[in-house]
Amino acid sequence: MNGLRIFIISISILIFLGISGCSVFDTEEERTKNWTAKQFYTEATDALKEGNYPQAIKYYNALEARYPFGRYAMQAQLDIAYAYYRNDDPELALAAADRFIKLHPRNPHVDYAYYLKGIVNYNRKFGFLDRYLPTDPSQRDPGSAKDAFQNFSELVTRFPNSIYTPDARKRMLYLRDNLARNELHTAHYYLKRGAYIAAINRSKYILENYSRTTVARDALIVMIEAYRRLGLHKLQQDAQRVLALNDTKGNFVTDIPKPEEISWGTRIWDTLELDKN
Repeated sequence: MNGLRIFIISISILIFLGISGCSVFDTEEERTKNWTAKQFYTEATDALKEGNYPQAIKYYNALEARYPFGRYAMQAQLDIAYAYYRNDDPELALAAADRFIKLHPRNPHVDYAYYLKGIVNYNRKFGFLDRYLPTDPSQRDPGSAKDAFQNFSELVTRFPNSIYTPDARKRMLYLRDNLARNELHTAHYYLKRGAYIAAINRSKYILENYSRTTVARDALIVMIEAYRRLGLHKLQQDAQRVLALNDTKGNFVTDIPKPEEISWGTRIWDTLELDKN
């Protein structure tokens, strides 16, 4: 008997929740059914500025579904990429940015989509602990860094006069330095493990591909030590001469500053100004 009573109560709760859910949905649907495209965009933009990214995403999607054509729908396709990024949905952010680029390759603000892709991948290399503890970014998986470098490179190549290009260039320098440092970690690992030929080859790769980074000098030092341990004294002396010559001339890069964190604020809307029309 008690089992039957519990079953009936459970069914009643489920029915109540279902009705309540429908009621909430119906209320939201009823509230927005007569909204114009501009109303949807304004509400979405306000939610985005307030940091309510799920709500902003919901309104942007509703705007495009109900008004698939026109400037507000087009703008929503771009803004939703940013909303996904801020909502910690990097894959959806990248997909939305790619979609905007594909649909509107000649849009005057398509450079922002390329830039946002770079920012998404640039920040993907940071995990939860990285946000609160000092860590070495060069020791992480370089995959996202390489993607970000490619994104920024495409922006710089396609839109050299874009307002986002100067920042992209700075981030490319920083990313390149970190990619080189990642290679140096590998060279040190080989040296420590006694894989001297592998250490030399990795050091050569750094010098050939990342000569203008802060790790070029260290790569030469690894190479010199590997030659010494192999007993290749002529090659060791040659590498030492190269090191001394570049030290004397001050050719080695000693510092590449980390780009400042972006204060997004109203950056998008100050640029596009669609919500002011």
